[in-house]
Amino acid sequence: MSFAAYKMMHWPTGIENCASGFVTHSRADFVPRIPPIQTDDLESDWSAGPRREIGPIPNLVVTAGNVLEVYIVRIQEEDSSRGSKASSGEPKRGGVMDGLSGVSLELVCHYRLHGNVETVAVLSTGGGGDSSRRRDSIILAFQDAKISVLEFDDSIHGLRTSSMHCFEGPEWLYLKRGRESFARGPLVKVDPQGRCGGVLVYDLQMIILKAAQAGSGLVGDEDAFGSGGAVSARIESSYIINLRDLDMQHIKDFIFVHGYIEPVMVILHERELTWAGRVTWKNHTCMVSALSISTTLKQHPLIWSAVNLPHDAYKLLAVPSPIGGILVIGANSIHYHSQSTSCALALNNYAVSVDSSQEMPRSTFNVELDAANATWLSNDVALLSTKTGELLLLIIVYDGRVVQRLDLSKSKASVLTSGITTIGNSLFFLGSRLGDSLLVQFTCGSGASIMSSAVKDEVGDIEGDAPSAKKLRRSSSDALQDMASGEELSLYVSAPNTPESAQKSFSFAVRDSLINVGPMKDFSYGLRINADTNATGIAKQSNYELVCCSGHGKNGALCVLRQSIRPEMITEVELPGCKGIWTVYHKSTRHNADSLKIVAAADDEYHAYLIISLEARTMVLETADLLTEVTESVDYYVQGRTIAAGNLFGRRRVVQVYERGARILDGSFMTQDLSVVAANSESGSESSMVMSVSIADPYVVLRMTDGSIRLLIGDPSTCTVSVSTPAAFEGSKKLISACTLYHDKGPEPWLRKTSTDAWLSTGVDEAIDGADGALHDQGDIYCVVCFESGSLEIYDVPNFNCVFSVDKFISGKTNLLDTLVEEHLKDPQKLMNRSSEEMSGQGRKENIENMKVVELAMQRWSGQHSRPFLFGILSDGTILCYHAYLFEGPESTSKAEDSVSSQSSSGFNNISASRLRNLRFSRVPLDTYAKEETPNGTPCQRISIFKNIAGYQGLFLSGSRPAWFMVFRERLRVHPQLCDGSIVAFTVLHNVNCNHGLIYVTSQGILKICQLPSITSYDNYWPVQKIPLKATPHQVTYFADKNLYPLIVSVPVQKPLNQVMSTLVDQEVGHQVENHNLSSDDMHRTYTVDEFEVRILEPEKSGGPWQTKATIPMQTSENALTVRVVTLFNTTTKENETLLAIGTAYVQGEDVAARGRVLLFSVGKISDKPQTVVSEAYSKDLKGAISALASLQGHLLIASGPKIILHRWTGSELNGVAFFDVPPLYVVSLNIVKNFILLGDIHKSIYFLSWKEQGAQLNLLAKDFGSLDCFATEFLIDGSTLSLAVSDNQKNLQIFYYAPKMSESWKGQKLLSRAEFHVGAHVTKFLRLQMLSTSSDRTGTAPASDKTNRFALLFGTLDGSVGCIAPLDELTFRRLQSLQKKLVDAVSHVAGLNPRCFRQFRSNGKAHRPGPDSIVDCELLCHYEMLPLEEQLEIANQIGTTRSQILSNLNDLSLGTSFL
Repeated sequence: MSFAAYKMMHWPTGIENCASGFVTHSRADFVPRIPPIQTDDLESDWSAGPRREIGPIPNLVVTAGNVLEVYIVRIQEEDSSRGSKASSGEPKRGGVMDGLSGVSLELVCHYRLHGNVETVAVLSTGGGGDSSRRRDSIILAFQDAKISVLEFDDSIHGLRTSSMHCFEGPEWLYLKRGRESFARGPLVKVDPQGRCGGVLVYDLQMIILKAAQAGSGLVGDEDAFGSGGAVSARIESSYIINLRDLDMQHIKDFIFVHGYIEPVMVILHERELTWAGRVTWKNHTCMVSALSISTTLKQHPLIWSAVNLPHDAYKLLAVPSPIGGILVIGANSIHYHSQSTSCALALNNYAVSVDSSQEMPRSTFNVELDAANATWLSNDVALLSTKTGELLLLIIVYDGRVVQRLDLSKSKASVLTSGITTIGNSLFFLGSRLGDSLLVQFTCGSGASIMSSAVKDEVGDIEGDAPSAKKLRRSSSDALQDMASGEELSLYVSAPNTPESAQKSFSFAVRDSLINVGPMKDFSYGLRINADTNATGIAKQSNYELVCCSGHGKNGALCVLRQSIRPEMITEVELPGCKGIWTVYHKSTRHNADSLKIVAAADDEYHAYLIISLEARTMVLETADLLTEVTESVDYYVQGRTIAAGNLFGRRRVVQVYERGARILDGSFMTQDLSVVAANSESGSESSMVMSVSIADPYVVLRMTDGSIRLLIGDPSTCTVSVSTPAAFEGSKKLISACTLYHDKGPEPWLRKTSTDAWLSTGVDEAIDGADGALHDQGDIYCVVCFESGSLEIYDVPNFNCVFSVDKFISGKTNLLDTLVEEHLKDPQKLMNRSSEEMSGQGRKENIENMKVVELAMQRWSGQHSRPFLFGILSDGTILCYHAYLFEGPESTSKAEDSVSSQSSSGFNNISASRLRNLRFSRVPLDTYAKEETPNGTPCQRISIFKNIAGYQGLFLSGSRPAWFMVFRERLRVHPQLCDGSIVAFTVLHNVNCNHGLIYVTSQGILKICQLPSITSYDNYWPVQKIPLKATPHQVTYFADKNLYPLIVSVPVQKPLNQVMSTLVDQEVGHQVENHNLSSDDMHRTYTVDEFEVRILEPEKSGGPWQTKATIPMQTSENALTVRVVTLFNTTTKENETLLAIGTAYVQGEDVAARGRVLLFSVGKISDKPQTVVSEAYSKDLKGAISALASLQGHLLIASGPKIILHRWTGSELNGVAFFDVPPLYVVSLNIVKNFILLGDIHKSIYFLSWKEQGAQLNLLAKDFGSLDCFATEFLIDGSTLSLAVSDNQKNLQIFYYAPKMSESWKGQKLLSRAEFHVGAHVTKFLRLQMLSTSSDRTGTAPASDKTNRFALLFGTLDGSVGCIAPLDELTFRRLQSLQKKLVDAVSHVAGLNPRCFRQFRSNGKAHRPGPDSIVDCELLCHYEMLPLEEQLEIANQIGTTRSQILSNLNDLSLGTSFL
C-alpha cells in the first residue's frame, strides 16, 4: 500500500452543538394563529379554557463533527374538523398540548464542512421594532482561531458566508504567547441584543466582533435584492482584547448579560489554581468580572466584580430581563450575582460557604452539577440537564426588586445531553452525543388548571398512552426511540417541592427525535439473519451487518448498521424474460361519497390486478388471496408486450399502453381501444411506436420512438379518452429525449405559489367538477419535457403553454432558474460572448454530444410543507436530483415584463405572465449512490415512485445498481439494495398477504414478493436498528460458529461506602483499611461503582429485540477489558478449539498492585433446548491488567501490564511459552497476521514483532520512536505489501511500513511513515475487509493476483461516523491527487474552509516530522460530480484525463468498498 484513499461512508450523528435563531425567516414572517370558528356550542365550551399562544418559531441549527444542519420546526395544529388528521396517517407523537397535535423537524440545508465546528452561536438582531424584519446569522468557530459568519440566502436556498475572521498564521503568532497546545477550541458568545459577539481564543485572547448596525450602508442594493429583501445580521469589524493585561489568568467561561445600555461581558476566571489535596485550605479561588464593552472606542472598563466563588464553578448563565444578572454554576453549588444583589444555593454536602458563620441555603435533594447544560424556559425558570440525564428546574424567586432565593426542583429523566437550546416559547431541543437527540414541547400551567384547560379533551388519550399502546399507534421508527427514551420523558407534570413556588409547574411531551449511532467504542462484523449463503460478488456483501457498541449509561445501545437494504421475502417464483410489472386498482362499485372518506380509504385499498410484460406477450394475474393467472379471461392486450399500466378517473378505469396503442378497461372488460400510431402512413411514421409512458389522472403522455409525443386526454364524465398531439409540438423539429407528467396535488398546489398571477392558471378542477362535484380542487398537471439538445421545459397541461424553461439541464448546475428571469439578471452583452466561447472550447474536449436525458420524474410526496423533487437520468448513468424552492426576487416581476414587452408583441407578454417565475431548483448531492457501470442499450424505465411501502415514501431505482430513495423531513436518504444484483422491474403491492409491500424481478428472471423490514429505521445515512441495553457497552465480538455476539457491558450501581472501602485492600499484604478520618454516618453514604459483565446476545429471527442467551458476571471491582473469540490448538487432543477469552483487571485504587484475570469459556448449545450453555474452561490470575488478547497460530497471546506473554493451551491450562517486555505502559490494541504482531501502546506508539515457532521466541522487528497516544491499530494489506495503520488521540491516522533495507530505518529498528492524514474524529476501531473486484479491474491488464489480495480498513469513530481507508494503485492515485489539487480552488467551500488545512497532521505542539502526502480525500473528490458538466470537462482536460475516467475511478472505489 503505497497510496490510499480516505472515504467517509456514514457521516457523524452525535450532536455536539445546538442553537436556535431566525435564520431562514424573520420574526415578522410569523402568521399568528386564527382561532377556529366554533360551529356548535358544545365544542366552544371545551376550548374556552386559556390557551398559550405559540409565538414565532425560530430555526434549529445543529452541528455533529464536521456536519452542519439547519432545520425548520413545523407545527401541526390540532384540527377542529379532524379532516386533515385522517389523511395524514397515524397520530403524531405525544398527544395534544397547547393546541398542537404534532411538531416535527424539517431539513433546510445540510453541509459537510472541511473542519470540525468547535462552538456555534447565533447573532440575533434583538427584539422589537424594525429589527423583527431582520434575520439572524450563524457564527461558527473552528480549531485554533477561525471564525465564519453565515447567513441564509433565499436565492440559492442555502447558507452563504458573509464574513470570515482568522487569527492564525505567522502574523498572529504572538497571540499564543509561546504555547502550542490549548485546553479547548475557540468559544463564541453573542450579546443578547446583537450589538457584538465575543470569541475566546488561545485561552486568553478575547476577540470582539462588532455587529453592523441596521441601515449603516454596508448592505448594497444588489445585496438586498439577492436575499429577497431580507437583511441578515452582519459583522462589521473585529479587534482583540488581551485579557492577561486585565490581570485575568485562567478563564473558564464568559457571557454577555441582559439589561445594560452598552454590551456587558461577564468573565468567570480563577485567580490562582488549587487542587484536590488543597481544597480544604484553598477552596474559593474563582471570581467574576463584568466589563462594559464599547465597540466604537475599543474600551472595556470594569464595572463590577464578585470574588470568593468556589473552585469548581465552570459555567455562566445570563438571566433574562427583567431580572438580569448571572448564574454561576458549579459542581456543588449555584450562585446568583448581579450589580446589586447575590444569593446562593448548595446542592450537596460538599458545598462550602466562604465564612463558616453563615450557612448556605440547601436544595431539598442532593445532586452534582458538573458537566451540566442549561437553557431558559421562561425569564425566571432555567432547565438544567445533569450528567446522569436528569432534568432539573431552577426557579429564580424574584419580587420585582431583588432576587430573594433560588429554588431547584426535580423533573423527569431524559437523554444525556451535550447541549440544550430553547426554540421559541414552547419547545426545547436536547442535543446529545451519547443518545438520540430529542425535540420536546413544554407548557407551563398553574398547578391543577393545566390538565383542565388545554389537555382536557385529550386526557383519556394521554393517560392510556401505555408503552404497548404507544408502540402500536406510532410508526416503527418512533417506537424504537420510545423504547430508548420516550417512556422516561412522556407527558407528566412536575410539581415543585415548596408551597410558595407552586404556581410554576411544567409538563413536557417528546415531539421528534434525531437518530444518533455514536459514540462507537467498538464494532464487529457478522452475518445477518436473512443472509443468502449462495450469493457471490457484490450481492454477497449484503449478507453482513455491523454491530456497534454505542451510547453510554442508560443511553447505551447496540446499533446494527447495514449499508444496503435487504427486503424480507414472502415468496418467489421464476419468471424469465420479464420486461416490466405493474399493479392496478379496481373496485366494482365507486360511490361519490364524502370526499374525505375516499382519501382515507384510498391508501388502504387492495390492488386488483398484477400485469406482467414479457418479451412478446403480457400476463395478467389477479391479486386476491392468491396470485392466480387470469390472462385468458380478461380483455387486456396480451398479444405483445405492455409499455405501462395505471389507473384513471379516480381508479374507476385501468389504462394499459402497448407499443401501438392503448386500452381503457373497467376491471377486466375493455371499454375503449385506441391506436396511437399516426394515420398519415406515407410519411413513413408507421415505424414509430410508444417508447415511454407517464400517467397522471386524467392524462397520459406517450413518447414515441421518433422523438415526438402524444397526449391521451380523459373525459371523467364519460370515462373515455381521446388522442391528440400537443399544439406546441405539432410541427416542431426538436426531438424529445424524455418526458413525464407531474400532478401537483391540491388542496394547495405548490407550484401555484411560484406563479405571479396564481388566479389565472387553469387547472384540472373544472374538468373534474362535473363528474364528482365533491372533489373540488385536484390541483394542476404539468408536463416536464427534456429535448435531445439537453434543455428542459415545463408545460401546463392540457394547454401546453411553456411555464418554465432551463437551457442546459444536462450540465447539472447547482441552481436552476427560469430562462426569462435569468436573462434579465445578466447583462445581455456578456451572454453573447459566453456562448461563442463555449462553442469553440468544446471541440478539444471529450465527446459529450451524445449526452442526453433518458428519463425524467417529478414528484411531490405527501406532507404539509413538502416541495417537489425533480430527477433526471443521463445516458451515461449519472442521476441529477433537484429540489424545488420558492424565491421571490423583489424587482423580478416588473423588470422581466418590461424587457419582454419592449422586444416583442403583446401576445408574448401574456404568455410570460403565467410563467412560474419564482420557481427555482437546487441540486441535491447523491454521492452515496454508485451509478450504473454500463448503460444498457434498451432504455427501460428505472424510476418507480412509491407512496406507501411499510409507511415510507420515495422512489425505487431499478437497474444494475438498484437503490431506494426515501424521503424523510424533506431530505432524500439513499439506501442501495445489493442482495439480488441487477433488478429489471419493480412495483408496489398491497393485498391481504402482503401489506404495503413490493414486487421486483431480478435480471436472472426471479420474481420476488417482499416487505421492508419494519424494525429498522431508515432516516439515517445507513439503515439502523437500535437495541437498547440500558448499560454502557464497551467491546463486542462475533462468535461466527454459533452466530452469537459476546459483549462487555457495565452498569453503575450504588454501593455503601464501607463496602467500597473494604475492596480497596491489598489481599496479599492483608492490611486493615484505616478509616479514622471517616465518621460513622459517612460510612453509610453510597458511592457509584461500575459493575461489569459479559452478555452473550443472539440476534432475533423475527428482527425483534435481541435475546440475552447467557451472562458472565465479573467479581467486585473487576473490570472486563477485552473479549475475543480465539482458536487455540489443544496440545493433548491435537485439534483446534474455539473458545471465548476474556481479559480483566481489578481496579482497586493506587495503593494496590494491579492484577488481572484471563478467563476462557466454551460455548455450546444443547440439542433439544434452545438455550446456550457457557461453561468456564479455565481462569488464571496474572500480574498487571489484561488489556488485550489474540490467538496466534493456535497459541494465546496475552498482554498483561508491561509485557506480552504467549501461552500454549493443553485443554486444562495455559502454559507460558515466550514473553517480551514490550509495551512500556499499556496495550491498547493487538493485531495479528500470520506470525506478525502489531501492538499499540497508550503513549508510546506502535511495536511490530514476529513469532518464530522453532526457537519459541518473540522478536521485536521495529517500532515507531515517536510518542503517540494510540487509539486503534490494524494491518493494511495490499497485494504483497504489509503496512501498519494507527489512529491517535489527536484524530490523526498514520500508516507505517517496515523496510530494513532502507538506510533511514536505522537498520530496520525504526518504522517509516508511508502516509499521514487528519480524520477529524477519534477512530476507535479498524476492521480489515477484502475489497471487491470491480469491472475495470477485470478488464485491466494488471495481474489478477495482485488485485484480489487487496484489503481496505473500515473504521468507526466516537462521532458516530464510519469510513474506510482503501489502497489505490499508483496511476489512479496520481490522477485523483491532481484532481484534488484542482478542486481545492474550483469548488466554493462552505464557511470558507480550506480542505488542505483540515487534512494536515495535527501534532498538538509535539515534535513531528511531516510524512508523505499519499492519501486522497474522497470528501473533497465527491464535489467533482456536483460541478456543472462544462467545468467537469474543463478540469479533466487540465489534468490530462477524461471525465469518464475520473468518474469510473470514483465509482470503482465506492463499489470496491460497499462492504455491507
